[in-house]
Amino acid sequence: MITVKKLIKRFGLKTILRGLDFSVESGEFVALLGPNGAGKTTFLRILATLSRPSMGYVKVAGHHLPKEAAQVRAKLGVVSHLPLLYPDLTAEENLRFYAQMYGVANYASRITEVLGMVGLENRRKDLVRTFSRGMQQRLAIGRAVIHDPEVMLFDEPYTGLDQDASEMLDEVLRSVAAEGRTVVMTSHDLARAEDLATRFDILSRGVIIASAAQKELQNSNLLTFYKQALAD
Repeated sequence: MITVKKLIKRFGLKTILRGLDFSVESGEFVALLGPNGAGKTTFLRILATLSRPSMGYVKVAGHHLPKEAAQVRAKLGVVSHLPLLYPDLTAEENLRFYAQMYGVANYASRITEVLGMVGLENRRKDLVRTFSRGMQQRLAIGRAVIHDPEVMLFDEPYTGLDQDASEMLDEVLRSVAAEGRTVVMTSHDLARAEDLATRFDILSRGVIIASAAQKELQNSNLLTFYKQALAD
């Protein structure tokens, strides 16, 4: 579903991604771990068509980036620590706006389905500005899945959430993954990702330095590499 080879991203004289190789099979949930400044957000922005690679090969959902960005966007759902919602619209109105933008057929029933999935059906008529941070993040996931994307990208979605909101978000992420979508989530919290992902990759200084499947995690050296990356 995602194939990246020899990806380089430069900002002026500064190189952020240094020949990164990365691939994800359909239905995998990959946690991309690493310290701040490792290049996680830069990498996800490239996958999300929000930034162009300086060099390298990037293919998402059967389409090449950057030349087929429009086709990729139609198959993507993107969630970051910014919910990208309209605070003076209701939850329902926000989802209707995005559903119409994506050309979702029968969007009224889809909105009801998505609000149920993220646990906000009883708040559908409430203005988003009255929502807690955790509720906004759940609605942001609803926004991102309204068009039933094949690939979901989560960039540090737990930023700013308290413990209760984080646990609610865990359940929503499990629901998203259980529907068979391909998921890539950046995080610096291995403990949180451990309960969600099927694979863990460590990004440090612009390259993947270690990878392990969920079933291999306890018997791998990934934790050692993770601590090393944080120390660097």
